[in-house]
Amino acid sequence: MTARLRIVDAHHHLWDLDVVHYPWLMARGVRRFFGDPTPIQKDYRVDDLREDARDFELVGSVHIQVGAAPGEEVSETRWLQDTASATGLPSAIVAYCELERPDLGAQLDAHASADRLRGVRQIVGRSDEEDAGTGTGRLLHDDRWIAGLSRLPAHDLSFDLQLVPGQMHRVAEILSSVTELRVALCHCGSPWDQTPDGIAAWRDGLQALAANANVYCKISGLGMFDHGWSTESIRPIVESCLEIFGVDRCMFGSNFPVDKLHASYSRIWRAYDELTTGLQDEERHRLFVGNAIDFYRI
Repeated sequence: MTARLRIVDAHHHLWDLDVVHYPWLMARGVRRFFGDPTPIQKDYRVDDLREDARDFELVGSVHIQVGAAPGEEVSETRWLQDTASATGLPSAIVAYCELERPDLGAQLDAHASADRLRGVRQIVGRSDEEDAGTGTGRLLHDDRWIAGLSRLPAHDLSFDLQLVPGQMHRVAEILSSVTELRVALCHCGSPWDQTPDGIAAWRDGLQALAANANVYCKISGLGMFDHGWSTESIRPIVESCLEIFGVDRCMFGSNFPVDKLHASYSRIWRAYDELTTGLQDEERHRLFVGNAIDFYRI
């Protein structure tokens, strides 16, 4: 591994359980698609992130909204801004908004009090099993939600897109009509089915999304889909993302502390380092630092 590899963590979470309540995180005895949350049912602040990243030069980071209790989403954003002012991180904030709501403008204005606000995320797919209960996929057929997406560029905000492979073609169709919106695909598009047929279908969906030049791909969160992953097991996924989106439209993230359930911070970034050793220095810089800085205006 390159000594003190410089990185921008393009996808991580922070939380202070005394400030904001996270129902999904604190549920007892509930196993989620990403695993058993019990080990991470505690505060995760900037000092914790920096300690996990101690083997690297962490030059910036992007906090992604993480399921605050209804009504506490703006409190999360304000806490993050206060944290950034005090510690220097996160460098960018991606907040939660329900894009289909009639008061979307008021929601965005409330979040915009944070000067590090760069985008929003509203998850449309986590896993087929959980989505069957939550019904989040209905958003893809809600004209109000699609109209909400189209309003984000006027606020200079990007959209973090989390979905499952079966939703990719529908989303690609929607995004083809919102060409001004910058979109970051979370977690490589959730490659759940890693059989040959599953990978083929996932790649086909990635290609549909990548046809929209405004869509970028975040290589992150792979431990959620393969709890026992190795560098070699994720190689086909990482290489597919780089092939389909190109090095100028990919960036790396840790998905910490969620992916801490399955691997250390160092192990994740060492894997990214090893899987990109064949690239030129400038290409690696784009993946590890430059693309995230450009996309999230860090």
